[in-house]
Amino acid sequence: MDKPFKRFEPHGQGGPRIREIPLRLMFPNLVTVLAICAGLSGIRFGFEGRFETATVMVLLAAFLDGIDGRLARLLKATSKFGAQMDSLADIVNFGVAPALVLYAYLLDRAGSPGWIAALLFAIACGMRLARFNVLDEQKDRPAWQNEYFVGVPAPAGAMLVMLPLYLSFLGLQPTRPIAFAATAFTVLVAFLLVSRLPVYSGKSLKIPGDRVLLVILAVALYILLLVSYPWYTLTASVVAYLIFLPFSVLAYSRRAKKEGEAILPPDVDEGSRD
Repeated sequence: MDKPFKRFEPHGQGGPRIREIPLRLMFPNLVTVLAICAGLSGIRFGFEGRFETATVMVLLAAFLDGIDGRLARLLKATSKFGAQMDSLADIVNFGVAPALVLYAYLLDRAGSPGWIAALLFAIACGMRLARFNVLDEQKDRPAWQNEYFVGVPAPAGAMLVMLPLYLSFLGLQPTRPIAFAATAFTVLVAFLLVSRLPVYSGKSLKIPGDRVLLVILAVALYILLLVSYPWYTLTASVVAYLIFLPFSVLAYSRRAKKEGEAILPPDVDEGSRD
């Protein structure tokens, strides 16, 4: 008589034991976990009314979540587990956390439209991340198109949508009209996330050797400004990014004409799960 339950076989024929896993393979996943902790802590601080700390935690979560993949590739520690964990963390850090903190501070003054805007942003972020994963698996795209994101990337969307918070910390009063304006801006950012807008990624950008020191100095200056004048610097960064978007579209159009390709990136089957 057969037993009702078969003996459990470990996945992957057992796989490596924990003691056999090098520490460098765990480090990127640890960064992802810290990003989740920062994002959820930002939500907590928002509920407690500590909005400046909440904003810093959400931005820290976005930063950590943006570097864990690059860190994994740098350490040659990429894995399917890490990729899936990073994808699940992205929706929290780039979508849910910014939307809830912004709603707790300002959008709730707009009533139901404010909550609808927060929901739309979180949903758009999830759709944007799903599309990114699909495009990342496509190998038949022209190489030059890999230099562009399709739509505003999720980390940038998280930074953009919190502009009303930066302005409030600079003295803008969170009144009901401002709440409605922030609601409209949140919806705009949500549409930018899921749009077909080609956004230059800078992945293949190479710096001439004679300008490396200038670039290092510029990065150091930006970090110093960010530490000394965080809200002014973040506001200026958002404005600069929004100005950059039309130039990115223009550069893509010129490159597409040069390569003889279609003006927009190839369509993606959003419903595909293969």
